[in-house]
Formats: sequence, structure tokens, C-alpha cells
Amino acid sequence: MQSNLNLEGIEQQPLREYTERAYLDYSMYVILDRALPRIGDGLKPVQRRIIYAMSELGLAAGAKPKKSARTVGDVIGKFHPHGDSACYEAMVLMAQDFSYRYRIIDGQGNWGSTDDPKSFAAMRYTESRLAPYAKSLLVELGLGTVDWAPNFDGTLNEPLVLPARMPNILLNGTTGIAVGLSTDVPPHNLREVASALVHLIDNPKATISQLMKHIKGPDFPTGGELVSARTEIKQIYVTGSGTLRLRATYKIENGDIVITSLPYQISGGKVLEQIAAQMRSKKLPQVDDLRDESDHEDPIRLVISRRSKNVDIGELMSHLFLTTSLERTTRVNMNIIGLDGRPRAFNLVEILSEWLKFRRDTVKRRLRHRLQIVTDRLHVLDGLLVAYLNIDEIIAIIRKEGKPKPVLMKRFRLADIQAEAILNLRLRNLAKLEEMKIRAEQDELSEEREALETILKSASRLKSLIKKEILEDAEAYGDDRRTVIVEREAAQAIDEAQLVVSEPVTVVLSQRGYARSARGHDIDPTTLSYKSGDEFLAAVQGRSNQLAMFIDSTGRVYSVMAHTLPSARGQGEPLSGRFKSPDGASFCGAMIGDPEHKYLLAGDSGYGFIATLSDLVSRNKAGKAVLRVPEGGRAVVPSPVPQDAECLIAAVSSIGRLLLFEMDELPELAKGKGNKLINIPAKKYKSGEEKLVAAAVVPEDGSLQVFCGQRVMTIKWDDTDHYYGDRGLRGNMLPKGWRKADRLVGIAAAAEKET
Repeated sequence: MQSNLNLEGIEQQPLREYTERAYLDYSMYVILDRALPRIGDGLKPVQRRIIYAMSELGLAAGAKPKKSARTVGDVIGKFHPHGDSACYEAMVLMAQDFSYRYRIIDGQGNWGSTDDPKSFAAMRYTESRLAPYAKSLLVELGLGTVDWAPNFDGTLNEPLVLPARMPNILLNGTTGIAVGLSTDVPPHNLREVASALVHLIDNPKATISQLMKHIKGPDFPTGGELVSARTEIKQIYVTGSGTLRLRATYKIENGDIVITSLPYQISGGKVLEQIAAQMRSKKLPQVDDLRDESDHEDPIRLVISRRSKNVDIGELMSHLFLTTSLERTTRVNMNIIGLDGRPRAFNLVEILSEWLKFRRDTVKRRLRHRLQIVTDRLHVLDGLLVAYLNIDEIIAIIRKEGKPKPVLMKRFRLADIQAEAILNLRLRNLAKLEEMKIRAEQDELSEEREALETILKSASRLKSLIKKEILEDAEAYGDDRRTVIVEREAAQAIDEAQLVVSEPVTVVLSQRGYARSARGHDIDPTTLSYKSGDEFLAAVQGRSNQLAMFIDSTGRVYSVMAHTLPSARGQGEPLSGRFKSPDGASFCGAMIGDPEHKYLLAGDSGYGFIATLSDLVSRNKAGKAVLRVPEGGRAVVPSPVPQDAECLIAAVSSIGRLLLFEMDELPELAKGKGNKLINIPAKKYKSGEEKLVAAAVVPEDGSLQVFCGQRVMTIKWDDTDHYYGDRGLRGNMLPKGWRKADRLVGIAAAAEKET
């Protein structure tokens, strides 16, 4: 099919080349003109334009503030043709004392809070002006110090960079995300940075270790503690990237913990929500009450009341540091646009050295600009002096000539600017006194010119001037460090068992693998409600702050805190949703207790061993392989082993053979197949004719309960002789009617008496 399109005069190029060039152009625009700051003034374009527009509006520190909408209108109308909301948000950040270490804008009205930095009022309600610190960015702007460029529509000029007298890039830091680049420069203390600059001026080859004697580390506006190791901070200053650990500070008042400062960009409301969530889920029993007592005098005052004086404050706070935003890590990535206009990663020495180069060039331009003004003025004064010395002749020429300017220039060898100055003289300035003023001004300007030329010709004098101005600004705008630097160990969470109220519970498991936890030990699990087609399988008694463990048919054991199981008021939760058991596996039993408690584990092949709970713990959803069972076999319900008591092991097979033997004959293992409990012939086991159906531990002087469906037969300790024998024997048959026994339970003598 032929196309009728006329492509004459239309440029054609491959789509690949076009998209690549377009994307690169867009990337460079975002990097250079949107997201990354320049090292000279440490500002992004929108910030620079806001500050310049405010200075043009006359909004200096001592001026009456104007509506923020007026400033935003000037910025987007004259210099920054983008959204007003984005421009206003950039303006708000520079006015928030909790966002900027040294505020550039002084705002009146609602400018947000630490709890919600974006809760600021609309720009039509707030007023603003420049803060005193902004003077250090603008004071030299009109002194020939920077280059200017046309604005977006070519009707105005704007500065490409502000002549900052201090390295604002380090003082206030910055964050930004460009295409393929991001920057995160932390704020620093002005006095420390000034001290480091002076040292670097005197010692151009200073190392980072030497500079860190002056700059201890970042200094965030919200205070807090910087708890990273000194080696980590140094590594960040060496490479220009890394992470810092910030932590809240607290004090003790009348036994309560009072948090007095928070990490940078963390709100008190968020911290309170995190702590309250742990309290609601009963994971923080050490805390009794939580209050926010912050006010105008104490912007951050969060009070944590302990449940008792026995609660270890250090341990509790370490847990909160780890589990809440009371401790956070902040990223450092010092990507900055250098003096050559290219973005790259800077280390500390490179930032200070590059900025000093910028400052040196700025001061030179200022001095040269002033020198030019002084020289031009002396040139004019020379012409005016000629006029006063020949006043009568000059007056005569002016009166007689129609165009006196060229005549004056020729007669007295004057330059155009000198002749123009003479012609612009007022009659009142022709007095004799004016000649004296001219000579005095000439002397003064001559001295200034000589001083300027001396400084420009002497590198040492230029350095002295730069140092003097840096120290003056440090005195004018500097303050004490807010963030305390202290090396601390990493926070540790309190063991989960300590975070849960300890109360008696009964963990119940059903045949279909549904688990639940009932309060107390006096519950009869067989009377609970079960899903249709489901029924009771096993129950164990323990505490809510202990690990509940479940064994599946393949011999894998899974762990979960007992308090996280659903209440027994319902019908439980399927364990298959919590754990990743092998395909076809089903859950066979439950265990609970302290780590040193023991359980009898056995498989239906008749083999088993004694296991300690601490060896069975697994935080893995896939569980831990503990009991080895034959292929096609399955584990039976585990039985708890009483502590410090002589016990017998009872094992019953599917054909009704019961054997009791001394527990000492069975080994204690961490995992494995174990030893033979009762002799089940291999042929009968493989054919399915006979299997071990249950095993239990019977404490001394206790009794053995044999369950056969709903019926229960109790065998007293003294009546076990008929079934007693050595481990691994066949055992004796149960009475007729009980040979389909499906469950064994060992009852202690004390429990028997209570019953």
C-alpha cells in the first residue's frame, strides 16, 4: 500500500537515536536544572529563584513580611515556570526550623510541625520574609560576583548562582532525586565548618582525619544523638556515601522516661502510634502509660511510664530504639554539581576545597568590581578637579559653544565620562569647598585602590581576607551543636517472651490441623466446638509467653508464640496457613513449655526418643526436621516428660498391645529416629496390620489413662506390672473391648488427687 504523505522538508531519523537523545536531554535537564544543588551556594534552581525573588521584592530580614502567594507569584511568573504548589513546598522547607539547620526564610503563620511537616497553611494565609542567615547568600549579589543569564522568556536576568559567603551545601544539606542520580547531604554546624575552612586555608593538604577534629559529624536541626561509630562517619567523609544511625535522647523524671528530642524527620505522633500499637497487641507489658506533653516551650516531650520500678530502663529503651522510629538510619550520598558544571560524588575535603575555590573567585570578582568602580570614580574626580582649577574658562566655553562637550574634551584632554560629569555639575557645587572635598575623596579612594590592588596581587592577603570574613559570619550566624555524637552499641530487642503477659493457657490441636489457645488449665478440650468433620487431637498446657510447637506427620517441628494463636472461643486457625509443611503432611501433635522441658517423640514404626524443647525451636516457616519416620509412616502425639521424677514410658500398638518400661532406657536426642519403644514386626508394619498409635510418659505413683473412643480406662501405677517389661518387647494385650485404644495420657499423682 503506497502512502500519500509528503515528507519533503521533514527531518527523518531512526527512532532509537531520537529516543536516546531525548532521554539524555531530559536526564541532564533534571540533574542540572531541577534536582541537584550547585556547590557554590548549595541551592537547587527553585530555591535560588525563591531567595532572589524575595530579595527583589525587598523582603529582607528587617522588612515587613508579605503574603507568600505574592512571592510564589513572582517566582513562577518571572523565573520558574512550574507548579505553584511545588514552588510553595520548596519555600516552606526553607522556613521550617526542623527541616533546615539554618533557616533561610522567616515565616509567619502555620508553616507545619514536626508531627506533620506538610500541615502548613495555604500560601494565601501565610506571610514571609528572608531570615538573617539569607544575608550571607545575597549580600554580595550586586557586586559583580556572579554570572547572570536571561530568564525563561528572555525579559529579565537571573543569577546562575548566589555569592554565598559560607558553604550552604554543608550547613543546610539537601536531598534530591534525579535520573540515575540522587543526593542526600546531611546538615552540619556552622561554627565547626568555619573552623575546618580556616584550617584548610592554612593547610591546603589537610586530611579528612585532620578536618574531623573540627567537623565532628553532621548536626541535625532536631538534635538527637548520632550513634554511628567514628570509623563509619569517617568512611562517609572519605567516600561521600554511607548511612548514619540517629537516635532519640531521653531523661528520667520521677521514674518516667521523657523523650526530649527525636531523629531527623521523625514525628512524635508516629513514635507514639508505634509504641501504642505494641501496647495494644500486648507486646509491651513493661509500659503502663504513654503521654504527649509537647508544648511551645518543649517541642518534643513524650512521656513513657513504666509498669513498675523493676523494669530495666536501658533494656526497654534499647527495645524501643530497635522496634520504633526512636532510632533510624539516614542515607548519605553527596552528589553535587561542581564548579565545572558536572555532577559527581564529593568527599569532605573535595567539598571544602571546591567551595574555597568558588569563594576565592567570588572575592576576587568582588574586589575587581570594586577596584573598577574606584578607578572610574578617580578618573571622574580627576576631570572634576580640572574643572575647578579652570572654572572660569569652562563656564565661558559652556556659555559660548552650542556643543561644549567636544570642545571641553579637546581643550583639557578629557575623556567622554569626565566631560559628561563636568557638564552635569550643579551651580551649588562650584564652591571652593567642593575642591577640598574632591581632593579628600581622591586621597581616600587612592588608598582604597592601593589596598585592593595589594590584596589582588598577594595570595596570602587574599587568604587572610577570606578567613576574616568566614570567622565574622561564624560569629554572626553560628550556634552550638544540637546533635550529640556518641558511639553506642546497636539496639537490642527484648526477647518476645518477656514482652507478653505470662498467663496459663491450653493449646488445642484438632485432627484437621486447626490450632487455638484457651486461657487457663481447667478447660476440657474435648468439649470445645470443632468444624464439621473435625475433632479433638491433642492439648498441652503452658504459658502465653512460651513457644507453642507443632509436629507434623513427617517429623518436622514448627514454632509460634502461644499468645499469637487465636482464642478458643472460635474454632481455631489452620496451621497450614502459618507454616510451609511438605505436601501431603498433616499435623500430629503439640508441645509447649520452657526451653529445658522435655517431650517424648515417637513414630508409628515404634521408634522414638526424649527431646529437649530448646533443640526443637525453629523460626523458619518450613520448620525443622527432628523425628525421622519411615516413608509412608507418621509421628504420633508427643507426650510431656515431668521434671525431676521417676517415669515409665507407655506404648500401645494398633492391635492393643501395651508395654511400659523405664524411661532411662530411652536416649535423649536432638533429632533422629531414636530407639525401639515396642516391638512391631516389620512385616506387620509394612502391611499396615500393626502400628504404634500412642505413647505417653507416666510419672511415679501416677496413673495411665487409656482412651478408646469416648471411653477411658485408668491403670494405677501399682497395677502396671502386667504390662511392665524391657524396652523393645512386644508387650501384653489390653483387655477385650480396649484393644482399639487410640490415645494414652500419663497423670501425675497430685493431679489425680485434685480430680
